[in-house]
Amino acid sequence: MDISQSRPNAGWIEVIAGSMFSGKSEELIRRLRRAQIAKRKVQIFKPHIDNRYSEDHIISHSEMRIASENVRASRELLDRVAGETEVVGIDEGQFFDAELPAVCNTLADLGKRVIVAGLDQDYLGKPFEPMPQLLAIAEYITKTLAICMVCGSPANHTQRLVASSERVLVGAQGTYEARCRHCFDPRLGQ
Repeated sequence: MDISQSRPNAGWIEVIAGSMFSGKSEELIRRLRRAQIAKRKVQIFKPHIDNRYSEDHIISHSEMRIASENVRASRELLDRVAGETEVVGIDEGQFFDAELPAVCNTLADLGKRVIVAGLDQDYLGKPFEPMPQLLAIAEYITKTLAICMVCGSPANHTQRLVASSERVLVGAQGTYEARCRHCFDPRLGQ
């Protein structure tokens, strides 16, 4: 079914998941821009912790950008999303707390199209909460793949290049790179 032809006021959840450098934020921005072109009321959010490139924009690694608002916790979305908003964009879903799936469900139940992008695996290759829970309840899922920086194969993993035992280590090029199943080594980042 083409999601652009669904019933008006029917909410749903879309999840864009994959490794770093796989185009998740680009795809999120593309969908949100199309909604804006269609004259839909759009609100866009990202977690306060993600200030790598900008405080008030989502910016992809390829430098695509779209204005956004920062939030500190998932529950804050319920207060910040306006009643007339039709499309809610959320980047870096893995940096939100465990309430994000329930909040997204609530927004979808209110008739909103909710689009969340985020890493589905951490630097150890383990499911990165709350993304697995969002994948389980989403109506639409897009899995993005990067290119392995070692061999050029499709990459599904995010290889940490610096030593740290912290699960959340906000970084970009130089801190992480995309790796395929065979070139990924979770021991490198420990």
